[in-house]
Amino acid sequence: MRNSLFFLLFTLLLCCGMQAVAQRSDDNYREPLANVLHQIEQQYEVKIKFNLEQVKDRWVDYAQWRFRENVNATLTAVLTPLDLKVNFEKDNVYKLKPYEYFRWKVNEGWEKLDRLAAATPDQSTWERRKHILRPALFSALQLSPLPPKPKSAAIVSHKRTLDGYTVENIAIEILPGLYVNGSLYRPLKYKGTIPVVLSPDGHWEGQRYRADCQIRCAMIAKMGAMAFSYDLFAWGESLLQFKAEDHRRSLAQTVQTLGGIRILDYLTALPEADLSRVAISGGSGGGSHTVLMTALDDRITLSAPVVAVSSYFYGGCPCESGMPIYLCAGGTNPVELAAMAAPKPQLVISDGKDWTAEFPQHDLGYMKQIYSYYGMEPKLQNTHLPSEGHDFGVSKRTALYDFLEQQFQLNAKKYKDQKGHYDESSIKVEPASSLFVFGERGEDLPPNAIKSFESLEKLISNN
Repeated sequence: MRNSLFFLLFTLLLCCGMQAVAQRSDDNYREPLANVLHQIEQQYEVKIKFNLEQVKDRWVDYAQWRFRENVNATLTAVLTPLDLKVNFEKDNVYKLKPYEYFRWKVNEGWEKLDRLAAATPDQSTWERRKHILRPALFSALQLSPLPPKPKSAAIVSHKRTLDGYTVENIAIEILPGLYVNGSLYRPLKYKGTIPVVLSPDGHWEGQRYRADCQIRCAMIAKMGAMAFSYDLFAWGESLLQFKAEDHRRSLAQTVQTLGGIRILDYLTALPEADLSRVAISGGSGGGSHTVLMTALDDRITLSAPVVAVSSYFYGGCPCESGMPIYLCAGGTNPVELAAMAAPKPQLVISDGKDWTAEFPQHDLGYMKQIYSYYGMEPKLQNTHLPSEGHDFGVSKRTALYDFLEQQFQLNAKKYKDQKGHYDESSIKVEPASSLFVFGERGEDLPPNAIKSFESLEKLISNN
């Protein structure tokens, strides 16, 4: 290994020397990227962190002609044609990264949002914009028209009765042989109809089996609503049908959206479902899914995206931005899609250590403008936690509980102390195996279940 690295370095240095002699237009003033990066380091007295694999076989045409008056302009001129960028880490230290189409500079996100705001200065122009956006989103997701719904009944298994709530595991066939799995939490005792809360969780390790996800859904159930926690595509039990790397395919966004719609079909058909109180709240990638689902499906009457909404970040996973939804109607962004919830109640939870850190400064003002068209500004709320990071921890859960209590008239008082702290200690965190629909080894997977991404592609194309 050391010998191969030495040989590669020696080759790069040799090439650098040869190229220095051959600098002329006949050769497009071409230099190895590694050489150019080292020159930038020397000229601007900075450090650029990169590994050999990132620069191997990469060349810069007209290299010296790309140098500008400062290091940032030079790095942009050199790296952009190669679909590369740098992240600023600290004073005079940068790290080489692949180009990220989903991550913009803050000011660029704000400028685009300002253009969108200028195009919809009143309720009538905004309603026309929504009328264009929604069908365009369905089309971009290849869900126009929606594929036929399988006639199979949901698979319900393993009901548990716990302290003030019940849990049962459910699989829903969303296309022939394609299943979305989740766990449904209900209050132990209730009368009449109760609210529905969809709970997609995001990309955190353990996903719907994680302690904080179970705690959140159980507490919502104890407060008097049903909460359904479900898997992302090629995540959780979906891995019985697909490989983990399939989650980073663009169709993941389509499958997750169709899964959310079919889950709504199932839950809203239950006799105890209150169709006037249907919510969705997820964090991170689940927050992006929350925004999209609310923009697409009018059955959702309350939205609470957590650590997700930003005008300058479009979601770093193909399950959030893999399909061209943000190119719809001349271009949109997550904040405009979140505003499509207006005038319904919406809680946006943001923090100080991820791409939502700037949300209160600019994005919130845009959303307030949209809500003002309906005279419903109080229905939009933002809980910003500047000292916290990217999670769905107790502060975020508390904000969600309070919002659901306020908007859906849930019974939260018996679980709060005088300071407003919720007592979650009675909730049992179950082992992941207790939440499986198809068994610990997938032994109960239906015989018709597809088991490859290629089969999924054929299924989508045939529908």
